[in-house]
Order: sequence, then C-alpha cells, then structure tokens
Amino acid sequence: MSAPQSQPDLEFGAISLRGVTKRFGDVTAVDALDLDIAAGEMFSLLGGSGSGKTTLLRLLAGFEQPDEGSILIDGVDMAGIPAYRRPVNMMFQSYALFPHMSVAANIAYGLHQRKPKPDRATIASEVERALAMVKLDGFGGRKPHQLSGGQRQRVALARAIVKRPKVLLLDEPLGALDKKLREQTQLELIRIQAETDITFIIVTHDQEEAMALSDRIAVMDHGRLKQVGTARQLYEEPADDFVAGFIGSINLFDATVSAINDDCIIADCDGLGQGIRLPKDNLAALPQLTVGSSLRVGIRPECIGIVPVDTPPPDMASGGDWNLVTGNTRDVAFMGDHLRVAVELPDGGVVRAVRHQGDKQAAALEIAAPARLQWLVEDAYWFPAP
Repeated sequence: MSAPQSQPDLEFGAISLRGVTKRFGDVTAVDALDLDIAAGEMFSLLGGSGSGKTTLLRLLAGFEQPDEGSILIDGVDMAGIPAYRRPVNMMFQSYALFPHMSVAANIAYGLHQRKPKPDRATIASEVERALAMVKLDGFGGRKPHQLSGGQRQRVALARAIVKRPKVLLLDEPLGALDKKLREQTQLELIRIQAETDITFIIVTHDQEEAMALSDRIAVMDHGRLKQVGTARQLYEEPADDFVAGFIGSINLFDATVSAINDDCIIADCDGLGQGIRLPKDNLAALPQLTVGSSLRVGIRPECIGIVPVDTPPPDMASGGDWNLVTGNTRDVAFMGDHLRVAVELPDGGVVRAVRHQGDKQAAALEIAAPARLQWLVEDAYWFPAP
C-alpha cells in the first residue's frame, strides 16, 4: 500500500484515490494506490515507461475502470460514471485535432456535444474566450495544417479548457516541442492554470518539466507511488535511491557499513576505493543499521568540489567535516553556465561533479590530470539497500 497522503479540503476539483488497482492480464499497472490532489493544484505524475502514470490518467478520465478501489472527485465516487459525464477533460499527447475542421470548430466540438446544447452565440463567445486564453486571437478560421506545432498544441489546450472542466488531464503535453518552445509553453501552462484555477494533472517522464510546472509531484514506479512532494522535497529529501536517481543527477554507490560512531557512519563504497563518512540523519533506518549492513550512498554533483591534488585541504577547524577522494580527470565539459567534470577513481568508479563556469580551479583541470574531490559529510544521502 502506498504511503498515506495528507487530506486536502474537498473543494472544486479535489481528487481522492483509495486503494486503486488496475490489472491487464498478469500485469498490475496501478497497484493499491492512495493519493489526494487538492483543488486547483498543478500536479504531475512522473515516471518512466511502464510506471503506471498513463494508466492512472486514463482511470481518472474514465477511459479505464479500476479493478479495485475508488476514485472520488469533490467527494463523488466516479464508479460507473462514463468519461463524457465526468467533470474532467483530457489533452492528448497527439493533440487529436480534426484536420478538416477550422481551429474554431475544433475548439467548439465539445460544446456541441453538451446536453442541452448551448446556443450559437454562447458557443462563439466561449470559443473566443478560449482562443484569447491561449493567445490565439484571430486564428479561429485557420486549419490545423496552417499552424506551427506550438500553435496546434495551444489549440488542443483551448479545446480542453473551453468546457470549463474541474480537472484537466494532460498526457505528455510538451513532448513534441523543442527545448526553447517547451520552456515558453511551461510558463503559458502556469499562467492558464492560475487564471482558470482548474486542477491540472500532468503526466510526464521529464523530471525538469515536472519540477518547473508542479506544485507537487508524484514519482511512480511499477504502478506504485514512491514519493509525493514538492520538487524541493523530492530533490533534497528523497525517500529512497530510486527517487534520488530519478529527480536530478546523483552519484550512486553500493556500500557496506564498517563502523557506526557517535557522530557519523563509516562506509566502504564500491568504486571509491576507501571508506567515507556519512551523516546519521536517516533516522527511520538508523535503528536497523549494523556493521555489515548494505547501503546505497548518493552525492549530488553540485555538492562536490574538485581541485588539483596539491591544493591545501579544507580547513576542518573552520567548520564542516569533509570527505576527500583523489582520482584522475576523465572529462571537463563546458556547458555554458556550468562545467561538468568526471573523475575516475583508482578502483574504477567515476564521480561526476558540476561546478559554476567561474570555478577557475575546475576549469583549469586537464584530462588525465590528478584531482581531488571533496564534499561535506552532511551533503551525502544514504538508504538501506533494496
């Protein structure tokens, strides 16, 4: 069973899932999932292929029915309610625009299906409002093939919001756009969500997209929730090594506990060739820890300093407890605003560090030159091995 989530107030567009399970033959796509999403929240379902995120979206939309559990929207159980009667709309990854229809007709399509059907003036007014919302005023008479990819994406969004749903489901909404257009569209989605106060639920495999867009993120793997939280919480307080590796970049090593001291843990890490000190901050796992316990150790690249080996070590007396590891520089890549450095260690492990492009010591490193890696003990993560 997934970890319980805090209960939001049941307001406009609030979602509550309890014990939701969906199977396809022998495959459990969504596994006993509990989740609460607050009304008006920008929420992302983040995971790799086969994680269950798209199946969960289809369950919310009503395109699939759960085998077990319940889905509630504003306290109303959606069991047996077909997709077209749910207060939900979906924007598909393919956009699914009708090529023979004008932009205005595409947007109006859902309004024509309403019962009772709105009058012509109301439909025209709602279409104009939706076009203005996505900044496509004056484009109503064009056909989809006359638009750029970004414009087609905005038409699909306008069609999804024109019916004023309580909940909008977006399946990989930015996947077909180039990097620059993705960044622009992220800002547009944030603006539109704030103006409409619709609950947005976004499915994505792109961690940066989820972090940029979301109030909260649910990380999924094999149909289960691994962790739910803000981007900062997931990055700085990952629940396990899977979340740590999925959100941002991290150096991960298998390790074995060799000593447990009053102030730190000593662990031998595969690939580092030496013992390192770890903080005693994983309080939930600490009571079960003994000498010989297997761990997964993680260090974020931006927490690692890198200097020539003849550089004086950090002054321990000035505050902070450091781990120092030496190796040979394998690569220094200039990435514009930062440097990406890889150092190979004597036992064959490779540690990656990220430094600001103004870090002259890192920039001066030459390939194969000896280098020292250094990081504060408190900056490392550790998790019990799975």
